[in-house]
Amino acid sequence: MPRPPTPSHPCRQLARPANTLSVAVLPTRKGSMTGLGVVFRPQLPPERLRAIARLADDAGLEELWLWEDCFLEGGVSTAAAALAWTEQVRVGIGLLPVPLRNVAVTAMEAASLERMFPGRAILTVGHGVQDWMGQVGARAASPLGLLGEHLDALRALLRGERLSVRGRYVQLDDVALDWPPYRPVDVLAGATGPRTLRLSGEKADGTLLTATTSADGVRRARKLVEEGRRAAGRDGAHRIVVYLLAATGAGADARLRAELAAEGVEAGADVGVAGDAGAVAEAVRRLAGAGADTVVLQPTADEPDPEGFVRFAAREVRPLVP
Repeated sequence: MPRPPTPSHPCRQLARPANTLSVAVLPTRKGSMTGLGVVFRPQLPPERLRAIARLADDAGLEELWLWEDCFLEGGVSTAAAALAWTEQVRVGIGLLPVPLRNVAVTAMEAASLERMFPGRAILTVGHGVQDWMGQVGARAASPLGLLGEHLDALRALLRGERLSVRGRYVQLDDVALDWPPYRPVDVLAGATGPRTLRLSGEKADGTLLTATTSADGVRRARKLVEEGRRAAGRDGAHRIVVYLLAATGAGADARLRAELAAEGVEAGADVGVAGDAGAVAEAVRRLAGAGADTVVLQPTADEPDPEGFVRFAAREVRPLVP
């Protein structure tokens, strides 16, 4: 999740093919392996993505995550390219800022990715960085209200429903997807504050947490998410994904400290890890023990060897994480 810290007429409704849709079920920590991924940070030029995506795929990494950071790289365009260049790795967008996107467009793009690359695209939506939203004239008076309306409409459209909505932010008039997904598309929400975490539990299929989240923060987040789920009468699983800022190799400690300082995180806050595969794996296990289903290693912005970082995650850290 970023920080300053993504037929004849496109809207004409045609007869659509039959779809088998059901409630999405996501893995939880109980009785399942901890998922592991790596972030391709948009501080790298987009032309670097192809080599890193293919490397992640070849190395057997489960997930590669991309950011839609203003004003660096688009989330959907990079995700589509990464999916097309690979065969197995799941590609997450973490996240698409809802103030920038009409919900119908988000649904169209999510459905297209799912139909072209079944089960491999992971979609996350969120508030976006409010200063950036203000720069482009898209800042919402109620970010929480906008996110709630967007999640409701997006998940309904992806279930193949036809909607007419007159919300404060989302307005749809007899809209349905001509090419809805054949299978459920899980929609995660990026969240940090208590109200957004509860909203994610109430309306999303999973929650994405930033790299400034400690193990205790994961526990608090899981508790707030569950409060939202109970309030909404939801059952089933809810996936928790958390970024872990990680550095290895020469200068790892200094790079980690510098990035945490830029984030305003105090030293000793149990956030981030620098060291060898054993140290990184131990940090992953702590987050998993606190309730994370998937931990995504986030290199520092000045990581000197992005390809080497992917190999490190897949070949050295992964075997140490149950």
